Amino acid sequence: MKLTSSAITILAVTSASVSAFTAGPVRNYSKGPVSVAVQSSLSDALSLGSIESELKYEPGKAETTFAKRYGHLAGAKVKTVGESFASFTKELGYTVNALYKNMVTDIVGSTHLIVVNARFQKDAVWSLGLLTTLDLLLKNYPEQDVAKKITSALFVSCGLDEAEIRAEAKALEEWAQGKTRAEIEAALSGEDASSPLGKIAVAAKAEEFWMYSRYFGVGLLKIMEIVGLEMDKDEIYPVMENWMSEKLGKSHMTACNDSDLYFKIRSKLDMMETMMKEIEIREKKRMAERLEEKAEMALRAAEREEKMKAEIAAEAASRESVKTE
Repeated sequence: MKLTSSAITILAVTSASVSAFTAGPVRNYSKGPVSVAVQSSLSDALSLGSIESELKYEPGKAETTFAKRYGHLAGAKVKTVGESFASFTKELGYTVNALYKNMVTDIVGSTHLIVVNARFQKDAVWSLGLLTTLDLLLKNYPEQDVAKKITSALFVSCGLDEAEIRAEAKALEEWAQGKTRAEIEAALSGEDASSPLGKIAVAAKAEEFWMYSRYFGVGLLKIMEIVGLEMDKDEIYPVMENWMSEKLGKSHMTACNDSDLYFKIRSKLDMMETMMKEIEIREKKRMAERLEEKAEMALRAAEREEKMKAEIAAEAASRESVKTE
């Protein structure tokens, strides 16, 4: 479907900050200025020796569980967002439609930042969520062959195996078909650890540094849709809260926010789809009217030509009769 012009219209604290807090007289507002001794102790806390000891810190060498787990990645070369965009553009080979440019830019950038995170671990729920997001955003793209290339270019630019992601998502989707909400929640709770969703849930619970990302939340929304839950923002919010907090034992706040965002975007896209269909219907109606006008003009022209031929024939016949007389 060709888009018309109507459719397109339609914290880090710095040393300066520390200076700002420590500059000037330090006061106790209930008893007046603080003694020189107190000011001296504050200065000692920021002594050169303390600063030098802090400067001895080496990335990835902190005495924390997190540093011991991921410290070996300190200094590793990580693909930048710019490099990912360059790879996407080269792989696509087309200019993204103006109406979809911001959406495509956002999904390429956000997917890249998720994948390069050291804590990221791909699973079937995440894969299902990514494909669901792409289907939602690109289902009305004017050239569907280009939409498919956008999807493939995204996978390439982020270093993802498209075939593997589609296979994981399909397997989970097929498993969820015919399941009840109770069966899904049993799997999320770890009671059905042998199921595809149960394995993911058990692994997430066992991982101290498990990382939530937007596509995992969308994957859960897709599962809710498959099992027949009412896909309404207000109805889904408590379900998402329960699944994340009670079943998986993870924070639900970001997932619930992503759920609200998903429904908001879907609503806008549905409105845009309706608008585009209305425009398409109007354009087809106008085209039919123009064709009808052309047909009428051609019919009138043919009638005039026939009338003219008849008049010429009559005149010729009249001349012939005059000659014979």
